[in-house]
Amino acid sequence: MTDNTRICLGAIAGAFGVHGELRLKSFTATPEDIAAYGPLETEDGARSFEITLSGQSAKGGLIARLSGVTTKEQADALRGVRLYTERDRLPALPDEEYYHADLIGLEVYDTGGTLLGRVKAVLNHGAGDILELHGQGLTSTVLLPFTRQAVPTVDLAAGRIVADPPEGLF
Repeated sequence: MTDNTRICLGAIAGAFGVHGELRLKSFTATPEDIAAYGPLETEDGARSFEITLSGQSAKGGLIARLSGVTTKEQADALRGVRLYTERDRLPALPDEEYYHADLIGLEVYDTGGTLLGRVKAVLNHGAGDILELHGQGLTSTVLLPFTRQAVPTVDLAAGRIVADPPEGLF
């Protein structure tokens, strides 16, 4: 398990209008839930914001107000800023569901016990989650489908994943 105690829940995409509203990209399963976690902090923890949602943008993001942001210039200055919360403020998940942040950094072994690599990122381009693996002996990153068939075991307590990758992937 990673030792990250803070989880990124969203990112500011830029100003929306001239009164301090902004476009917000939510990384929560239900985008509107981002406002339910209480104050969110910048990555360095220097600033904290309460979020009030006011709609959705045409680009699919949320329109929001952040406490203390009242002008277009203030909203523009926050473009690209990621918003974080403490890991322990996230709800517990049902069995066999995982937060991406908990998977990043785990070692991945094949069913015979051979180390394949380490999870560098969890990607999703619309067809399901994919684990991006890197490690010694790999000439480039390997993309492993995060399905029950390809990844039969995730053991967060032991910090490892057992994979049965499709033929020819490694």
